[in-house]
Amino acid sequence: MTSLAPEFAFIARHFRDLAGPAGLGLSDDAAVFLPPPGRELVIAADAMVAGVHFLEDDPPRTIGSKLLRVNLSDLAAMGAVPLGYLTTLSIPPGLPPDWFAAFADGLRDDQARYGLSLLGGDTTSTTGPLVLSLTILGHVAAGAALRRNGARGGDGVWVTGTIGDGTLGLAALREGLADPDGSLADRYRLPRPRLGLALAGVAHAAIDVSDGLLQDLGHLCRESDTGAWIETALVPASAAAAAAGPHWLERRLTGGDDYELLLAVPPDSEQALLRTAAEAGIAVTRIGAFDDRTQGVRAMTPGGMELVVARPGWSHL
Repeated sequence: MTSLAPEFAFIARHFRDLAGPAGLGLSDDAAVFLPPPGRELVIAADAMVAGVHFLEDDPPRTIGSKLLRVNLSDLAAMGAVPLGYLTTLSIPPGLPPDWFAAFADGLRDDQARYGLSLLGGDTTSTTGPLVLSLTILGHVAAGAALRRNGARGGDGVWVTGTIGDGTLGLAALREGLADPDGSLADRYRLPRPRLGLALAGVAHAAIDVSDGLLQDLGHLCRESDTGAWIETALVPASAAAAAAGPHWLERRLTGGDDYELLLAVPPDSEQALLRTAAEAGIAVTRIGAFDDRTQGVRAMTPGGMELVVARPGWSHL
């Protein structure tokens, strides 16, 4: 029998057992599958670069999980159910085989947790840095995908979970912010994609908070041709973020890496949102409202003053 070329041996060693039936054992250049009857495909892609989206000394197992989870968060923002994924690795020299074994373990853990499998992908070499790209596929009932352009004046601004833990986790890892129990660093390394919320017919629009609460809320406002205001005192904080102190407020609102959902919910759907959130075990908080009488996003402090920030969030370019 002809021996496998190094690239295919690498794939077989670390990734073949992650493939489901549609992935054809990763022995072909494409996957073959049918989406569930009556459902529409939802497709998204994100890339992570060493030193930009994760720290080079982060555990490779958490890097694998984070790569999958940030993409799952995009599905959650559209109300979709995970189906499968493809991943592309651009690998610099010097990473040992056990690094990829741990990276694949992170993918394996979350495949089981979130109910999907590897469909395929590609590997290539690079002089650096390590670049990891993932394309996620999901499905949603026909016509039910949530968009960014549906917010209306009078809708409440709602968020899931807590805001600011991801960026404060990075501060803990790089800037010495106190993090006694490691919970902030854990949130930076392991986002919690908010899958499982039945948002069809409940939310008018949604986005996940990846680049900063104020910036991502601004995306909803721009696409929906409306404005919004929030009350900074209502933005939910974890115990660890609250302990960091009020001087971290601007960082919490603009730092990103939360991967919580930001929702536009009309008043008559608020009880439905609370019910589906309780069923999914996900906390939700109303922090403001969309308002056709204003432009952009206004962040109001308890004293009635508007918080002016240096920049609303992260820019990729």
